[in-house]
Formats: sequence, structure tokens, C-alpha cells
Amino acid sequence: MSTDVAPGPVRRADRALVPDLARGAMLLIIALANAAGVAFAGEPGLDTTPAGLDRGLNFLLLELVHARGYPVFAVMFGYGIVQLARRQESSGASPGRVRAVLVRRNLWLIAFGAVHATLLYYGDFLGAYGITGLVMTLVLLRRGDRFHRVVLVLWALSAVEVAVLGAIVVGGLSGDGAAPLPVGRVDSLAAPDYGTSLVDRLAEWPVHTLTVLPFVIIAWLGMWAARRRVLEEPARHRALLGRTAVVGLGVAVVGGLPAALVGAGWLRVDESTAGLALLLHGASGMFAGPGYAALFGLAALRVARPGPVVGALAALGRRSLSGYLVQSVAWLVLLAPFALSLGGSTVTALVVAFAVWLATVLGARWLDRRGRPGPAEAVLRRLVYRS
Repeated sequence: MSTDVAPGPVRRADRALVPDLARGAMLLIIALANAAGVAFAGEPGLDTTPAGLDRGLNFLLLELVHARGYPVFAVMFGYGIVQLARRQESSGASPGRVRAVLVRRNLWLIAFGAVHATLLYYGDFLGAYGITGLVMTLVLLRRGDRFHRVVLVLWALSAVEVAVLGAIVVGGLSGDGAAPLPVGRVDSLAAPDYGTSLVDRLAEWPVHTLTVLPFVIIAWLGMWAARRRVLEEPARHRALLGRTAVVGLGVAVVGGLPAALVGAGWLRVDESTAGLALLLHGASGMFAGPGYAALFGLAALRVARPGPVVGALAALGRRSLSGYLVQSVAWLVLLAPFALSLGGSTVTALVVAFAVWLATVLGARWLDRRGRPGPAEAVLRRLVYRS
């Protein structure tokens, strides 16, 4: 029997391990990418004249980190929408009430994103998640299986696009020229004071949000997977997870290779080819989303009972919103030019990133042992489930 009373958020006992584990671990990738971006006031964050160790670090950042972390969260976001709706429905909430909860949640994510981007970090994804979530709730959620198979066609077309672009890039690898990757400057990250950075972010956030909205295609794949409980029942989908991990991460690594070699200074190209290599890097990065997610699904099959490390990562995954926002506060305090300005090198930026991420893991574990949500999750739940 349906009711107009919506149940509260999902209880810990009802949560699947894989999505939480993936979110907690992949926040390290987000930390490394964003810390490097703040340190070098660019997108992607790179030392454009690397030497010595920094060459290898640039290579690894472009192969495994930049444009390879947020697609995982996009997949998990789409997956989570189906999980939330399913849990609401199984608890007796009417379809109208389920839709109202999801719409309210996504509107509040947009509000969180606006505040986050204005006060802390231009490269906010919360607003884009909220807009994507509204589209998915109102347009995609109630569709049938046949309609949702369209997303597989879109991914196949994306793979063809990456292959064609890759062929063009390879054809332009003449070895002539010495053009760096066309890293975009971010004014708010180079601002001399907080007031100037805030004004810059007011202009940067809307543009950034519009550029990442196409990841609705990535989130839609997460929705497709959730309808089949792929990550909740990894043993039943072992073969699918294996193929997805190999293909997804394979495309991401191979597609990112030209940009990684150029960024490391190990490949000389002209300006046009450098631009195409960076374009290929971004296009292939979306495949890291399902690739990494599938890898965590396979890893979970080896976890009979979560130990301290897996438990701590999953605890952060359950508090990923708080962990993400804490990172932005840390970058502002530790790396901004008008604050402590610790980001003088790639090594320093990455050490700071790892330390901040580890602190959020420990903090999440501490909260988990006391049965308390993250502060941002507590506020969001109060706003979404107010009735």
C-alpha cells in the first residue's frame, strides 16, 4: 500500500559495500586532481615545464587521475538515484512522493553547489549533479528497459568517437614542434586575495557547470547498472564487471597516453596535435568511470568481511559529500596564494592531497564508530526529509 509519507535515508545495514567503497577510495583521485589544479592554477593542474621526478608525476596524473575521477562519481550518482527510489518505493512511498523527494534532493544539491563554488572552489560538481539528477528523475527514472538500452548505444558511439580521434592524434605524431599541453588558466586559483577569488568564482562556476553537464551520459549508465543490481550483486555479474574493467580502463589509459607523454615532456608535437591530444584525453576519461567502478566490484568479491581499511574507506564513501567539501576548505587554506601557499611543486601538492584525504578517512571512521553521519550529509538529510 502506497503512502504520502517518505521514509528517511538508507540505513547502513541496507547499503551495498561496492558504491561506498568506490566513493571513499576515489576521493583520493579527486584530491590529487584538485590539489594539483590549485597548486598550478590550471585545468588540468600540471607543471608545464617539468623536470626530473615531476615528469613521471605528470605522466601518472594524466593517465590515472585528471578527468578520470569525476566519471566514477557520475556513475555512482546515477546508481544512487535508482537505489534511493527503490528504497522509497519498497517502504511504501507513493510514486509522487518518491519523485518529490528526489526533486527536492537535487534542488538542494544545486544550492550546495552554488555556495561551495562561490566560497571555496570554482570546479564544483554538486550543481551539475543536481541538474543532472533533475533530468534523470523527471525524464529517465520511470522508463522501461528497452528505453534504457539507448545509453549502451550512446556509449558505443562514444567509443567510436574516441577511436577516430585517437587515429587523428596518432597521425599527427611527427615528432616536430615543442608545444606544451594547452592547460587552461583559472583566475580564481591565482587570485592575490580571497575577495578577488570569490568574484572570479562567481563567473567561473556557471561556465564550468555547463561544460560538465554532458556527464548525464555517464550517470545514465550508472542508472542502467543499478536497475540490474550490478554492484549490489557483484558475484552474479562477475563476467560483466571483468569486461567492463578491462575495456573501460583500457580505453582511458590508451586514450590518455598521448597527452601523458606530451605532459611529461617525453613526446614532442606541434600546437595542433597537443590540443587534439588533450581533447582525446578528456573524451577517453569518461570510460574510467565504469572501469574503476567495475574494478571495485571485483575487489569486493574478495572481501568476505570488511576489515579496518575497507571499513574506513566505506565509511568515507558514506560521507563523501562531507569529505569532498572538507577537501575544498583544505585547498583554500593550504594551497591558495593568499593563504599558506604550500603548492610550490607537484610533489608538495600531491603530498598535501594524500594527507588531507587520509585525514578525511580517519575522521569518517571516527564518526562511523559513533554512528554519526557526516555534517554535510546530516544537513542535506534534514532538508530533504523534512516532512
